[in-house]
Amino acid sequence: MKKAFSTKLLGGVATTLAAIGFLTGSVSAEDLTVYTAVEAEDLKRYAAAFNEVNPDITVNWVRDSTGVVTAKLLAEKDNPQADVVWGLAGSSLLLMKKEGMFETYAPAGVDQLDSRFRDNSDNPVWAGMDAWVAAVCVNTIEAEANNLPMPTSWADLTKPEYKGHIAMPNPGSSGTGFLDVASWLQMFGEEDGWAFMDDLHENISHYTHSGSKPCKQAAAGEVPIGISFAFRAAKSKNQGAPLEIVMPSEGVGWEMEAAAIVKGTKKLDAAKKLMDFIVSKPAMEHYNQGYAVVAMPGISKPIENYPENITDSMIAMDFEWSANNRDAILAEWTDRYDSKSEPKN
Repeated sequence: MKKAFSTKLLGGVATTLAAIGFLTGSVSAEDLTVYTAVEAEDLKRYAAAFNEVNPDITVNWVRDSTGVVTAKLLAEKDNPQADVVWGLAGSSLLLMKKEGMFETYAPAGVDQLDSRFRDNSDNPVWAGMDAWVAAVCVNTIEAEANNLPMPTSWADLTKPEYKGHIAMPNPGSSGTGFLDVASWLQMFGEEDGWAFMDDLHENISHYTHSGSKPCKQAAAGEVPIGISFAFRAAKSKNQGAPLEIVMPSEGVGWEMEAAAIVKGTKKLDAAKKLMDFIVSKPAMEHYNQGYAVVAMPGISKPIENYPENITDSMIAMDFEWSANNRDAILAEWTDRYDSKSEPKN
């Protein structure tokens, strides 16, 4: 009998549970609770691909934005509820690795991944999946209607003519928002980075709790400019949205999605099978449907309207610095700018 799950309130957090596979009223030893920040539209496809090789293991998704999933995992540190994390920002996983929250495991085939996408320590706990890269989505019709020149740099977005015309993600909720803030602090230096964000804040219409939403809003004409990520921009443009994709001249930040086994899981064997799949070629091919850059070399296929030579724009991100300073960065950002954030659902 199949049992469908709907939106429930878990631990004070509204979370959508999508059950893929055959479920019974009780949870069997081969059911895995998997926390994720992967786009909801991709989850069924990922689990179905895993079940092609492991039909006896059910993936029960607990999905929310990066910030919410990160906070939930940290809150559950002493009483973990998840078995595996499949698709969360690498900087979040590095923070949790420091807290000793993951099982040591090197998945079969992990050595086939680009070295930037794997834990190269003696006791590896995480493996990378794919990367998303910051970009600016500009609705050309709305820009023209509001007499907005096409920006070419981050600095341009602080000019007075853009006041009230920009949306960006809240870094406390969104991994894309956090990579933006961390990249600006690394790119410009901390003092100048906060000064830049002070000026940008003057032009922000609102902060979203989703990394893709600002670009979706720009695509729909709800806001002229959305700070988001390049693949979302290309996808919206391919669907016919009147978008120009801008890669700011100063460079752009990026972040990886990664996976790990939660320490203390009672389903370690099944969790290891899932990790083996997560780094496999079939999994990488699925990631490539949503991300232009994946962890395994030679898999990525060209994507229409995706910015050319995007690696030339990607700055050298220090993910450990981002992880180690996450709490302080978010506290400072919240104190300065959270007044313009959209209400949380």
